[in-house]
Amino acid sequence: MPQDHRYQPLSKEVEDEIHEEEVTATMAKKKYFETKTILALLCGVLLVPTANWIFGPTNLIEGELVQSFGSEGRQPVSLCETSDLLSIQAPRKNIWKNLSIKEATDIRDWLWQPERGLNLTKSAIAADNDNAIFLIEAYVPPKAAALAYLNGSAEAPPKYAHAVVHHGNTEQIVDYLIGPLPLSSKTSMRPLTEIYHRPEIPYNAHGFNPNSTTMGLLLGSTFGPMSDITMDLFGGISKGHANDTLIGSATAPMSYDGSWRKAWVGLKLNVPGHYLFPVDLYAYFDLSGTDPSQWKLLKLVYNGQVFASEAEFRQAWSEGKLKKSKKPVLDDTSEWATRTRKNKGGRRDLDDRAGPRSVSFDGLRFRVDQEEQYLTWMDWSLYLGFERDMGLNFWDLNFKGERIIYEISPQEAMAQYSGTDPHQATTVFLDRAFGMGASVKELMVGYDCPAEAVYLPATVHTATGSSTRLNAICIFEKDSTKPLSRHTGWLKDEMGAIKGYELTVRSISTVGNYDYLFDLTLQLDGTLELRVSASGYLQGGVWDSSQAPYGHQIRDTSMGSLHDHVINYKVDFDIAGTRNSLMSTMLEMEETTAPWVDEDWGETFKQQRVVRKMIKSENDSKLEYAKNMEGMYIVTNEEEHNSWGNARGYAIHPGASTIHLTNLDCKRTENNVNWAKHSLAVTRRHDNEPYSSSMWNIHLPGKPTVDFYKFFDGESLEQEDLVVWLNLGTHHLPRAEDSPQTLTNVATSSVLLTPYNFHDYDVSMDALNAIILNAPEPGKPWKVDENGVKPSYCVPPKLPDFSYTGLLQFEEDGSPATPAEIMEQRRIAESWHGLHAQI
Repeated sequence: MPQDHRYQPLSKEVEDEIHEEEVTATMAKKKYFETKTILALLCGVLLVPTANWIFGPTNLIEGELVQSFGSEGRQPVSLCETSDLLSIQAPRKNIWKNLSIKEATDIRDWLWQPERGLNLTKSAIAADNDNAIFLIEAYVPPKAAALAYLNGSAEAPPKYAHAVVHHGNTEQIVDYLIGPLPLSSKTSMRPLTEIYHRPEIPYNAHGFNPNSTTMGLLLGSTFGPMSDITMDLFGGISKGHANDTLIGSATAPMSYDGSWRKAWVGLKLNVPGHYLFPVDLYAYFDLSGTDPSQWKLLKLVYNGQVFASEAEFRQAWSEGKLKKSKKPVLDDTSEWATRTRKNKGGRRDLDDRAGPRSVSFDGLRFRVDQEEQYLTWMDWSLYLGFERDMGLNFWDLNFKGERIIYEISPQEAMAQYSGTDPHQATTVFLDRAFGMGASVKELMVGYDCPAEAVYLPATVHTATGSSTRLNAICIFEKDSTKPLSRHTGWLKDEMGAIKGYELTVRSISTVGNYDYLFDLTLQLDGTLELRVSASGYLQGGVWDSSQAPYGHQIRDTSMGSLHDHVINYKVDFDIAGTRNSLMSTMLEMEETTAPWVDEDWGETFKQQRVVRKMIKSENDSKLEYAKNMEGMYIVTNEEEHNSWGNARGYAIHPGASTIHLTNLDCKRTENNVNWAKHSLAVTRRHDNEPYSSSMWNIHLPGKPTVDFYKFFDGESLEQEDLVVWLNLGTHHLPRAEDSPQTLTNVATSSVLLTPYNFHDYDVSMDALNAIILNAPEPGKPWKVDENGVKPSYCVPPKLPDFSYTGLLQFEEDGSPATPAEIMEQRRIAESWHGLHAQI
């Protein structure tokens, strides 16, 4: 549910404070005005009007007016107008919205019926060899049907859902297409195969089971008998209990092509910020198939020494042949890995004062249809969508009445690590597997987003049932603190500025150790910015001198490990329609001459020129940004022109840290992250190519279910419906300042999508929040024109105390779930990222 933005009446404390201020001010003025008061009384002027004339109006309406000193004395100041969300009715139903809890529960019940033949077990208690539902979600309609509906030429396309079912008894995973909805005698289901590049989804690529009992038992039975060794080496034990002092985390990928499933598991101290407290012991397990009795330990690694079994490791330890690594500090009371201020520097001057905050004195300037998740702002309009895999996405983005983009959606987020130990050197996480949407967190009002932002919920339907985050998405307008355009000049109407207001839509997902901030920002000139910022904990490694090429020491035995983050986005442009082309516009140097060349400077001169080239097919559309930013790529409509004969288009401007993957020749990223190996790529759009990755790609680098390179089959890109797949990311070489947690000011990446001859002029010039200055005649005041827009003079409301809701969880039957204890919430959250609070 959105936050209530209605301003409240002044509290009793504020009223008392205002009254006290009035008394003080009155006493200060009393002596000054004494003569006037006496004269007024002698003249028979009534006391109350006189007092009002002298002291200014009092609080005539309690809670409505307060008083302020200005150049003209005391003036009445009203409370600001309400900042309630301004409603609007979406022009069409949101056909990309996820299923409601009732819709998902009905589908779950429908799948449970015997006639479906699925033989399902409740996911919360299902073992790997059971059949269980992993995901239920709305399925995106075909684009042609969606456009026909948006354009008013057809009814809304039939609604469908898809459900991922783990068939543990046959070791298969099937993604079923279900529809049409609502459920009726016409509803059917079939395997959804056309969006994947292999006919079957191998069970060994499955996601983490929320019921991690069998995995926990395996790890407990492995490390429990080593308690005397782990106590000696690390001061902790791991027996599979909630109060264990050591916990485990698994790496990925766990398979190459799905024919087997194996994982490295490292141990960490079970303390706050445990990601930064790894210990130097790693176990390699065979977890193939669905029969836990066949799972086994393959090897152990300690301080670079490899042991084929626990017995071999124990023998080396008991005989004193074990070369020991440095024991971690166990009695560190500094709490350095937490967010506490304990022992973290002295007090900063004036830091006891609350910092500035954003206030819309005239009320909010955007509108939202909360039911349809539809948003408008300053001639922009768009719909919001939300899904389990990657979270927030955007549809039908219009500016000034024209569709610019049909779809913007994050596709995948990867992190590849380096190091000398098995945990760092083998880790390639693809976070779609864990679910960016399922991992979305409630936003901390006033910290993650401004207090006056509008907050919206997000719902997903996963293995354990449905869950809703009430404040999962925030929408807010902000002053960029710089003019969008400005000039100082002296001729008529050439001096002035436009305020650089922007609207941001944000969500934050915490996937294991990392927090990802996803921003879409709209600007007044038709520009969009996509930005991803990261925070949270590093995946720490065990420090020794051999790790120096792969990171920095950040504590006694901990290091921050070198890694790449790459986040892929899908941008389906519709520039003046669906028939678009791709232009490369690059700068080149030329040596030329001209009749006017003066011989003092030689017979030729060098300069840069623009070279425009159409990229005609997918054979040439895997692209890199130009060196030194000497060029750009533009999506154009060669059949539509502005008034000056230029093809209308949108340019792709790389912003902060628009990288691609560094390691291009690795078996663990052989074919499952081909999208990450270029700055951007462009393909012809097809409904059966909706995503660049899948939730199973993480464990299938050799034979992924979605192989991005297979999108490129030589199709023409000339006046076709085009999709741009672009990458954001960072090369992250951690530093001491990344502890306790990474900073979003450095760990950030962005790209700008901006009009390029799309208009005839800068359309932000029509914004009213702008000023024109004209120089006066000597000795006269400057002529000022602010288009009649004056900021309100009012008192903003008192902020409510901070509150936090957490997660609303619903069982598989749709009933509210019992609130989970803290440790259970932690186990559920971390098990999705291969982490286990109990092992």
